[in-house]
Amino acid sequence: MLEAEIRKRKESRDILLMTHLVLGYPSFDVCRRVVEQMVLSGVDLMELQIPFSEPIADGPVILHANQKALAAGSTVEKCLELTAKLTKEFPIPFLFMTYYNIAFVRGVARFAKEMREAGVKGAIIPDLPFEEGEALLSAMATEKLEPVYLFAPSSPEARMKSIAERASGFVYCVARKGVTGTQTDFASLDAYLARARRATKLPLALGFGVQNRADVTAITGKVEIAVVGSESLRILDKDGVDGIKPFITSLRP
Repeated sequence: MLEAEIRKRKESRDILLMTHLVLGYPSFDVCRRVVEQMVLSGVDLMELQIPFSEPIADGPVILHANQKALAAGSTVEKCLELTAKLTKEFPIPFLFMTYYNIAFVRGVARFAKEMREAGVKGAIIPDLPFEEGEALLSAMATEKLEPVYLFAPSSPEARMKSIAERASGFVYCVARKGVTGTQTDFASLDAYLARARRATKLPLALGFGVQNRADVTAITGKVEIAVVGSESLRILDKDGVDGIKPFITSLRP
């Protein structure tokens, strides 16, 4: 189970790191090399985003990567193919992150089967409310995949508890309203994270704006997982694959 893997990894670290990359950006070969550098740097788990033309939860950096990946020929089939290789090669848990249209168009049962065959542990589908997710949830349960749901600062505690009843693995706490990739005041989140703790016993991940060691330090002890997404892509664009390992290493408190 993903939750057990997270708790086992957490025994030897103050906080875990989860990174994010867009499959096919800037190429599938570069993606594989980035994953290698991230794993060598001690990343604990990873989101692999299947690119989509309208990634509504994502800010300009990840949006740009989605657009470029699609323009370069990234397809769901190619993403599944690379993911199957990555999950065999690297000993960390991988999850898919994508939008519901991908699963809907392929058929939820087919997509769940493909996810399982690719070796991922589960999926994050940010535009799928739990009230409308029964078809995909059932298909994922059949394939023994874990659905990772999101809390938001605006989520009432009662809704958090309803979400937590359906979540598995961990819960992804969105740090603020809006999209990924902009700065966040992590010192202001204590009350929100306390509500999240009351709502679920699952590990908590926090993302949207984690950019440097100070951010990771600010949330250490408050959540189990720091999620680093847009900043990794900025480093990749600026410094290439060689910049990934120094950046990831610099994040540890």
